[in-house]
Amino acid sequence: MLRTLTVTLSMALAAVAVPALPALAQDGPLKIEITDGVTEPMAIAIPAFHGDAEVAQRVRDVVAADLTGTGLFREIAAGAAAAPGSFGEAIAYEDWRAASAQALVSAEVTQSGDAISVKFRLYDVFAGQPQGDGMQFDARATDWRRAAHKIADQIYARLTGEQPYFDSRVAFVQEIGPKDARIKRIGVMDYDGQNILWMTDSASLVLAPQFSRDGRRLVYTSFDSGFPQIRVLDIATVSSRPLTQDANSMAFSPRFSPDGRWIVYSREQGGNTDIWLMDAASGAQRPLVQSPSIDTAPSFSPDGQRIVFESDRSGNPQLYVVGVNGGEPTRISFGDGRYGSPAWSPKGDLIAFTKQVGDRFHIATMRTDGSAEKTLTESFLDESPTWAPNGRVVMFTRVAPGGNGQPKLHSVDITGRNMRPLSLDFAASDPSWGPLMP
Repeated sequence: MLRTLTVTLSMALAAVAVPALPALAQDGPLKIEITDGVTEPMAIAIPAFHGDAEVAQRVRDVVAADLTGTGLFREIAAGAAAAPGSFGEAIAYEDWRAASAQALVSAEVTQSGDAISVKFRLYDVFAGQPQGDGMQFDARATDWRRAAHKIADQIYARLTGEQPYFDSRVAFVQEIGPKDARIKRIGVMDYDGQNILWMTDSASLVLAPQFSRDGRRLVYTSFDSGFPQIRVLDIATVSSRPLTQDANSMAFSPRFSPDGRWIVYSREQGGNTDIWLMDAASGAQRPLVQSPSIDTAPSFSPDGQRIVFESDRSGNPQLYVVGVNGGEPTRISFGDGRYGSPAWSPKGDLIAFTKQVGDRFHIATMRTDGSAEKTLTESFLDESPTWAPNGRVVMFTRVAPGGNGQPKLHSVDITGRNMRPLSLDFAASDPSWGPLMP
């Protein structure tokens, strides 16, 4: 059973009084500029957190890993300047400037029984002042990682001006065994691969879990009846039920609408595959896109008004967009190669997809009208892109070549830089990045 996580924001801390400093030339709060060009990582100091040493060190390490893992921040070496002796002590700004630090984090972590309290402040070293209010997070001691992600989220948002994504979860499929006899089960984990909770067993084949927008449910394809059908799973209770049970058709590739009322999916019957919509509450279904071609892999726009999908109606797989009320689909991909598995960004501005050119696979993005196509990756096999909640990072499956090649999860930002494998000690595929946790 998946436990409920209860990290709560308890209060804003008063700003620490610091000695007056000469005014520095600065146009506004410290911000890192994120562009498609080469970005010089911001130098940030994260000295040892105060308080209970063991848990404080664990929280600090997760905060540092979250921030530096983005490729946007570079951690200043420990001991580069004199760290404050306690939380709330004045910052030696001149020393940290000499160490080339641009920002500094000060925090205190205390534990009492089965609860922890985490206070933090972010300082603009160049300006010689706090950046925004301090904050305190109270949580169960077992949820110390969530408290750390919350701190990193706050720092990331203040220094980039973007929405954060660290306190989020990813659904995925664990794969065990040889390629021709894979055993699969669905898991849910923190975005960084920690705190894995298993949602299904390995009794039947499962594919492509997808989060609802509120993060409480998953829809996925199951072969427990012997052929593909759609099930929905409640994450809190780890209980599932079938949504389709038609022995004369196959149903697969489901996704929730942003409001959770609808499920769009692919339905194969009589050798033809179309796009259908289902009322998530009543189970009522209706066709959305019908043609003699193979229409599959649908994905909603974040406003719920359009759906992008893959179709071979033009001769080879391309991407098309159709309104949620139907009508004639509009083709948006026109480059070389085969396009598939589209995923609409939560910001609404981009669509990620898999592209095959020759014997190489790519994860790429384009604007929603098909313009500004940008390749992010290249390998033997990259597939199944999914977006971080802030639309900044794409996670995907990379399969190694060879008869024993295993799938692994990787992430890359939308500039195509900072590609990273996820640290898992097993094969995994079909990621679905859920929303930011409350």
